[in-house]
Amino acid sequence: MEPKFLKHSLLAALMVLFLAACNAIGAAQSGEPTPAAPPPLKADINIVAEGRVVPADSVYLAFFASGVVNEVLVEEGDVITTSEAVARLGDREQVESTIANAQIELLSAQQARQELFDSLPEQQTTALQALKDARKLLRDAEQKVGGFDWIAEPLDIEIARANLALAKRVLEKAEKDFKPYKNKPEYDMRRASYLSRLSEAQHNYDDAVQDLNQMTGETTPGFDLEQAQTELTIAQSRLKLAEEENEKLKNGPHPDDLAAAEARIQAAEASLAAAQAELAHLELLATLDGTVVSQDLVVGEAVSPGEPVMQIVDFSQLYVETDDLTEIEVVDIAIGQKVTVTLDALPDLGLTGVVESINPLYEEKRGDITYTARILLNEVDPRLRWGMTAAITFEK
Repeated sequence: MEPKFLKHSLLAALMVLFLAACNAIGAAQSGEPTPAAPPPLKADINIVAEGRVVPADSVYLAFFASGVVNEVLVEEGDVITTSEAVARLGDREQVESTIANAQIELLSAQQARQELFDSLPEQQTTALQALKDARKLLRDAEQKVGGFDWIAEPLDIEIARANLALAKRVLEKAEKDFKPYKNKPEYDMRRASYLSRLSEAQHNYDDAVQDLNQMTGETTPGFDLEQAQTELTIAQSRLKLAEEENEKLKNGPHPDDLAAAEARIQAAEASLAAAQAELAHLELLATLDGTVVSQDLVVGEAVSPGEPVMQIVDFSQLYVETDDLTEIEVVDIAIGQKVTVTLDALPDLGLTGVVESINPLYEEKRGDITYTARILLNEVDPRLRWGMTAAITFEK
């Protein structure tokens, strides 16, 4: 609907200006003084625009996943509430099984983490014992390496000679005792017994020779010293590791074990969340309190993600909306301004309202820059219908 009253007023103002200009020209030609031009006239009339009846809100619903419709829980005309399930897709059993498995894995991961704390005292005891063993091994290795620099007393050498003589006698007796049984079967018990005695006697004799040679310096203990130094290096490394492990376990479970347990829990939680989201995508929920005005779902038919399948409208409050306000008119309209509304279908019904919002985004229509205004009706008639056309008068 064109703002006819405003156009007529503008035409009248232009005519006044035109006549004034003609009078001025005539006066100039006759030599008479030209009177001052009157100030421009501004039409003090109401702005009228065309609009339509619209509901408070409306929304189209769509599934997030593709699938086959298994259930349609509402019909057109049903009044529903936000978060109410309106339809479901099939294949829920497989997703529910995935959720159950993810829940089991999450519980297992949480228990594994708890076991780290439950077994902490035992781990700390084991680490402490390993530390003690490593320290003793280091002391023994240090003593062994230090023994190569030891200068024996004459008495110690005599004792070593005596020990060697005794060890040699025992070895000779063991060899003599074993000789009759040397060729006996290996499972012969007496042969095994004499062989064990011979082995022990040989070991003791070798130790006695080594001790005496070390004291007298008759042999160069190069290999033995190198071996002792290697044992010392190993003992030092073992002690360092034992100290590190003991330190890590002082204030809680081993950091590496705890990090692995936390990572497992996070992975299980992510899997569970993904499965739950997948299940949620199989269910279509209302996002608005309102009435189902259209629904295109049929059980057994396939749907695609993002495809609108149902529309819900909130008729709790009706508005009148106009996109007919030009840039010249919109500057004279403010939020809260009173309006009167006349419906084309109900010309005898007078309604009032107030401007609730003016969209700051403009549109270009028919060569004009226009803006959309939304009017909240103060009263509602049961005969009003969505989409009815109306004349909106913005009161000065």
